[in-house]
Amino acid sequence: MELIKTEKLEHSRHELQFKIAHDEFEAACSRAYNQNKGSINVPGFRRGKAPRAIIEKMYGKGVFYDDALNDIMPANYDAAVKESGISPVAQPEIDIVSIEDDGVTVKAVVYVTPEVKIEGYRGIEAKKTKVSVTDDEVDHEIDHVREHNAREIEITDRPAENGDTANIDYEGFCDGVAFDGGKDTGHDLKLGSGSFIPGFEEQVAGHSVGDEFDVNVTFPTEYHAEDLAGKEAVFKCKLNAIKHDELPELDDEFAKDVSDFDTLAEYREDMKKKIAERKEKSADAEVEEQLIDYLVEHIDADIPDPMYDTEAENIVRDYDMRLRSQGLDLSTYLKYTGQTLDSMREQVRPSAIRQVKTRLVLAEIAKLENIEVTPEQVEAEFARMAESYQMEVDKIKEVVAAADIESDLRLKAAVDLVKSAAVITEHEPEAHEHDHDHAHED
Repeated sequence: MELIKTEKLEHSRHELQFKIAHDEFEAACSRAYNQNKGSINVPGFRRGKAPRAIIEKMYGKGVFYDDALNDIMPANYDAAVKESGISPVAQPEIDIVSIEDDGVTVKAVVYVTPEVKIEGYRGIEAKKTKVSVTDDEVDHEIDHVREHNAREIEITDRPAENGDTANIDYEGFCDGVAFDGGKDTGHDLKLGSGSFIPGFEEQVAGHSVGDEFDVNVTFPTEYHAEDLAGKEAVFKCKLNAIKHDELPELDDEFAKDVSDFDTLAEYREDMKKKIAERKEKSADAEVEEQLIDYLVEHIDADIPDPMYDTEAENIVRDYDMRLRSQGLDLSTYLKYTGQTLDSMREQVRPSAIRQVKTRLVLAEIAKLENIEVTPEQVEAEFARMAESYQMEVDKIKEVVAAADIESDLRLKAAVDLVKSAAVITEHEPEAHEHDHDHAHED
């Protein structure tokens, strides 16, 4: 391969012209002849026995050109790209300029990684939520632990009340006629959960074990079973058992049972520390999000659409892999959600645009700041991943390229640099931020 010309075009495109040697092209044509001669019918010759010159005379000199070029083009194009030093981000548009006695001249136009300009990435202003932990938040966390360690006991000395689990038999009737799906035995119903028709649970409360009683309700007008929607119904019920979750006492023994601490005070202090760490991590993530927002808004680059298309495709593919890990697949998901592959690509496109811009701007900052990643850092990251995924380091290296690890570490270092150079002011959390962390609620 001889690189003839390399030229930067507008809109992040690049043109390459290169020549494939005549001997290499001729050898490829010969291979194409040998592969295809058995399927070419030439009068006067048995199938597969016609000489190449006869076939070319009959069907044209270029009869084997397409197959020959398909054979040798990828390697020659890759060599031209490597020699030119460009970074393609999409498949090229290939044109054959000429086929002469001295070889094949090829023109390739391809989208490349765009030039990026970013200014003002030092000193970005950001706000960080001031981290504090209240006693109520600690109580809330510990209450969850108590609930997870609750002991279920049977209640026999009082009627059922809100918060109890009532074990009931029931059968529903509309106008005196039993309806489909309205009967069950031994059903556990958490009173106050709102899982049954409005008004049902309230009428179970107040009854004792062994009671047989009627529950009168009206189905919601938007009920999923149209034949029952808006109708009055009577459920004949029997209360078989009442169960209640008994929470463990909040004392030193509880602390010993659920932690490595000997006293409740130590356990509370540790819980407070963990909540603070979680909040600090969340606050840092919010700051990082603000910094990335600024960088994405101020990037100056002519980014080609194929970069966004590829990233959107990657997001969809990753989602498909997560679905498969749960025993589902993308086609089934699309069917049940009424989406198409194209509509899903369009849905994830804003995320794809942000991710592409983020990578480009951070890569440019890393270049401007001469950020380097050492082999030792790459190995340390492999070790961290192996521990996190509980896999051997060698197995991780089989599926993750060192170059990808190096790139990710370089981008992370760029984020850390921007963060360290930012002007960050703390502010008190909004009123709703004092609410309990819903991620830990049942």
